[in-house]
Amino acid sequence: MADGPSDVDLKHDLTDDVALVTGATRGIGAEIAAELVDLGATVYAGARDPDDVTAADQRAVRLDVTDDDEIGAAIDRIRRETGSLDVLVNNAGVFPRSGPLHEMDPADFDRTMAVNLRGPVMVTRRALPLLLERSGSRVVTLSSGLGQFTEGRMGGDYPAYRLSKVGVGGLTAYLDGEYGDRGLVANAVSPGWVRTDMGGEGAPRSPSTGAETPVWLSRFAPGSPAGHLWKDRERIPW
Repeated sequence: MADGPSDVDLKHDLTDDVALVTGATRGIGAEIAAELVDLGATVYAGARDPDDVTAADQRAVRLDVTDDDEIGAAIDRIRRETGSLDVLVNNAGVFPRSGPLHEMDPADFDRTMAVNLRGPVMVTRRALPLLLERSGSRVVTLSSGLGQFTEGRMGGDYPAYRLSKVGVGGLTAYLDGEYGDRGLVANAVSPGWVRTDMGGEGAPRSPSTGAETPVWLSRFAPGSPAGHLWKDRERIPW
């Protein structure tokens, strides 16, 4: 994998950083949380059931991204215990398999948008006051190549998932436009097709490979590129 663009400065020590990872109990989210711990960060592992977080070096926090009360309680706990938040990784997601739009179950659309788009929006909304207290805080939101809508990339089933990830791109661009001049570094990332419950056993990438670029983005120093979609440490089209 390439080291990434030359204009990116990375934080090599996250000892003073606090991170929140949503959907941190398995797959890519679990790998991201573990790697951030290895870099020295204090990591809050968001989970619908905190008992599913078994890593002793992570702080399990109850967090269903579709539940506004749980979102608020999670952020309030982080503020109470640490007084800061430097990294938010919006990882939690669902992937309903469906044919084209005219065959889609509306319930699948509602659930996918609630988790994949509304979830990151609402978690980020509640986290922003903490994130903005220190310049250079990062928001990393998991997207997908299936959400790339330029260069004729759309088509091929999964409309709910695709459209939710298009929305993630809009959220990322908005965060950069609205808060970039206040020091927030917001980016989105496509981890590729990964062997998880979502990706299936036939996927060519391991969860650790899928976590590499999200963790890399979590290490961006203040002033690094923001408002972009990345894959394998390279900027790619929306």
